[in-house]
Amino acid sequence: MRISTLIATLLLNATVLAAAPADCWRLRKHGQERESQSCFELLTKNGEAAVRAEGFWGLEQWDRANEQFRLATQSTNSGPEIEVRWGMLLHERFNDKDAADLFREALSKDPSNADAYLGLAIVSADSFDGKALHYVNKSLTLDPKRAKAHELAASLALENDDRDLAAAEADKALDLESDALDAMSVHAAIDLLNEHSPDSWLARVRAINPRYGAAYSHIARQLELHYRQDDAVTYYRKAIAADPRLWSAHSDLGIGLMRLGQQEEAQKELELSYNNGYRDAATVNSLRLLDSYKNYITVRDQTTILILKKTEADLLRPYFQDELHRIIAAYNTKYRLTLPGPVQVEAYPDHEDFAVRTMGMPGLGALGVTFGEVIAIDSPSARKPGDFNWGATLWHEMSHVYVLTATKNRVPRWFTEGLAVHEEGERSPEWANRITPEVIIAIREKKLLPVLKLDRGFVYPEYPSQVVVSYFQAGSICDFVKEKWGESKLLEMVHSYADRKTTPEMIKSNLDITPEEFDRQYLMWIDKRYAFQVSHFDQWRESLKAILAAAREKRWDTVIKEATIALPLYPEYVGEGSIYELLADAYRAQNDTKAEARVLSAYQRAGGQDPALLKHLADIEEHDGNKREAAETLSRVIYIYPVNDAELHRHLGDLLYDQQFYDQSAREYAATVASNPVDKAGAQFLLAKAYLAAGHKNEAEESVLAALEIAPGYVPAQKLLLELHQSPDK
Repeated sequence: MRISTLIATLLLNATVLAAAPADCWRLRKHGQERESQSCFELLTKNGEAAVRAEGFWGLEQWDRANEQFRLATQSTNSGPEIEVRWGMLLHERFNDKDAADLFREALSKDPSNADAYLGLAIVSADSFDGKALHYVNKSLTLDPKRAKAHELAASLALENDDRDLAAAEADKALDLESDALDAMSVHAAIDLLNEHSPDSWLARVRAINPRYGAAYSHIARQLELHYRQDDAVTYYRKAIAADPRLWSAHSDLGIGLMRLGQQEEAQKELELSYNNGYRDAATVNSLRLLDSYKNYITVRDQTTILILKKTEADLLRPYFQDELHRIIAAYNTKYRLTLPGPVQVEAYPDHEDFAVRTMGMPGLGALGVTFGEVIAIDSPSARKPGDFNWGATLWHEMSHVYVLTATKNRVPRWFTEGLAVHEEGERSPEWANRITPEVIIAIREKKLLPVLKLDRGFVYPEYPSQVVVSYFQAGSICDFVKEKWGESKLLEMVHSYADRKTTPEMIKSNLDITPEEFDRQYLMWIDKRYAFQVSHFDQWRESLKAILAAAREKRWDTVIKEATIALPLYPEYVGEGSIYELLADAYRAQNDTKAEARVLSAYQRAGGQDPALLKHLADIEEHDGNKREAAETLSRVIYIYPVNDAELHRHLGDLLYDQQFYDQSAREYAATVASNPVDKAGAQFLLAKAYLAAGHKNEAEESVLAALEIAPGYVPAQKLLLELHQSPDK
């Protein structure tokens, strides 16, 4: 070997031995891409598998990095830090389950490993499972000098809209590391949310690394979580401008554009991300959803855009359009606001498709979600009958549209959710905010949050039912304001947020009390309002068990006796296995139809939504000659489960026709046709009759011809066609 070659080899080996993963990552953090690339290449030649893994990771050779980490952990003396770093690689490559397992494995080796707890916090933060704060606090307790942990704590605090705490945690990170770029992005986001310029913080970011697009992505994420979807899209674009290869930002931009209804550009960004190896669940599922849009149709009028699955569009379109028009008319008056453009409503019969639209958003996705003037909801067919009231959901989501428009998206989550829950009850007492067992327990255990901290109950719940409890609390706060100060105060509160007031300022200016006094008065009101239910909850629960046991054994006298005592203890409960249902069963078994109807009517007024029970009530009402009441009861079922039930629409159409509500009956007969009934010709004939009675002769002729096309020898349809042609108007 030549001397020069030997010297070069020795120098190379010395450099390899000297290079450390932290040095390479620091070079990348500071935007020195060429130097970091060389550094990572050197790491791949290291004698230690864990170091080689870091090198391949930095070179984005994910599989080889994974192999090296696996090899490194096979050593009997491998330390927990290897599991932590491997877990972070897996988290970065969309495998949070295995990442969390590795962090826990590291903790089994070293229970005081702060980095393992930080890893768990990062995974939990992505899933909004409520554990992130616990894990990050544990990490900081073990090692308060972890700048990364303070940065995450700052981000979590800002997601909870605790801006002072977010700023304090970001400052702690910067005190520890002057180049804490994510801490700078938190400060920039705080400035934006406070209506100040973020430029000074962004200038500091660029001075360290002009290509650090992640700073803009972090800001965009905070804007998303504070309802500012348009602004979030702007900052995702800034992230891409800074670092065109930041594929996560391309994906997030695509998803943001989808939320704004801009599907064409969304698809381009998502495909670009996917084709460059960024294939997390959100990217993959969003692309699948976009591909499925070929199975949907779009229906427009002046104020609405409906995107509906082709298989159920004919059925749902009239109901959704009519309800949206009623909502718009009501809210235009109530909020003294006309929306700048049409509202887009997307209804998904596959709940997983709907879930894609809410992916990565906390406290959302149960029934509907609003992004500016785009609403995504489950179709009724996506849920079990009785689980979902699409009408109440539209009133709820449309309230968001108006409040977000009025405030330019500057409104805390608790208020817009609370007002939307309140609006459901304003539309119908049967849709009002109901106290559930989870809420009773939360009231009893003093778990309701102060109004200034209520947002965190939606974003990072600390116990499994806290999101449900927070919706109830926010809605009941608006009920409380209406009862004590009047409905007009709620609109004034909207205007205060539009004027950029904080919640303490809003409460002071509109209610003339402090937030602390507001909490005191509200808790007194809630305790008084539900004191009876809370104090008798255990008795009610034990009684329900006994009544269920008696019903199984068909001891109907016992059911009636015990249920009559237990029902007043908690009359709001209309869930599965309610006392209403058990009591109605008992009366039916004893052929006491009047008592059964009385119980089912009370169930309906309390907000019960089991379609089978309501249809049975309608049968009793019709049998007793109360056709108007029967029609009203079946109309309630339409708001709950109008799909896959041609008989429901035909029966309601008959009742409405008999009462000479011909236009309404025509809508129900049209729904019968759209429901693919067994007797298709008969359904078209009934629709033709209703159209004719309503004075719509052209539509009547189309329907009767459709009936005859199906069944040419159908005599009633032939006679109706003859009648139409003999009409003076023909």
